[in-house]
Amino acid sequence: MSAAVSHTRDGYRPTDPIAVPPLYAWPPRPLATLRWLATGLLFPWGLAFIALAVLAWRYLTPELARMVTLEPGWMALIWLRNTALLTLVAGGLHWWLYIRRSQDRAYKFDGRWLATDNRKFLFRNQVKDNLFWSLISGCTVWSLYECLTLWAYANGFVALIEWHEAPVYLGLMTLAVFFWSTLHFYLNHRLLHWPPLYRLAHALHHRNVNIGPWTGISMHPLEHLIYFSVFLLWWVVPVHPVIVILSGFYQGISPAVSHSGFGKVLIGERARVSAGDHFHQLHHQCFEVNYGNTPTPVDKLFGTWHDGTREAHAALKHRRRARQLG
Repeated sequence: MSAAVSHTRDGYRPTDPIAVPPLYAWPPRPLATLRWLATGLLFPWGLAFIALAVLAWRYLTPELARMVTLEPGWMALIWLRNTALLTLVAGGLHWWLYIRRSQDRAYKFDGRWLATDNRKFLFRNQVKDNLFWSLISGCTVWSLYECLTLWAYANGFVALIEWHEAPVYLGLMTLAVFFWSTLHFYLNHRLLHWPPLYRLAHALHHRNVNIGPWTGISMHPLEHLIYFSVFLLWWVVPVHPVIVILSGFYQGISPAVSHSGFGKVLIGERARVSAGDHFHQLHHQCFEVNYGNTPTPVDKLFGTWHDGTREAHAALKHRRRARQLG
């Protein structure tokens, strides 16, 4: 096995620095941008969530006419659908990577396995702790936001646009989900690092330094209220319900992938599927860098971008020493 995927306590480190997407390059790089949109942003997980949103709207969502009134019955179905899909993705990744350990530590960012006897977690177990906060609080708040949004569309409080009416507009809004989600994440994440809010809520998520698939939306209920407010855009911007559902899936399920703890998932002898987000992994490890995501590189503007290199880590240590001395 190569050094890039060696079984060391320090774990896997990609050799290439984390780069700002070519979308933001000047002068423009149109071919590189199209390649990044297709293979960096959308393939494979972005397309998978779009397809899942279409299927969920067609087969796993009550009729819009039923949503005119807020009733426990159809709202519970939305919660069950979201909980089942999150369990399928997060649970599947956890089984493959942490229970079956199908690739051992290959491509694992942190060489340690998840905590099983640590009293900072509920039940002294990191996975059980993460499961509790993700399913009981996370899926509930996510589903409530989605239900209120679909209720608003069902009642005509926000115009519902059909795909045949504006396919180009809705196609652009589908793409906008990924950029709005990552911009919103940076804004609410910086807010949650304000010391009073951090101590009250966000510290619960940051107990997870060594992260796994169930860590993604393992948060305090107050953080869930802030984090899933991503839906509020669709209270004023008219779209189709598929896009509303996609927003929920990208906000609620994709963190299971980005927090998987493994840079790649190995399937068979040759297949390697991109998984964990090294950029966000560095935030969990270093705390004061990489508050956002790479599709909207706001961290670059504010000097908190860590590209994963030794030089960037040395610069971070220098800044910390300077603050201590100052």
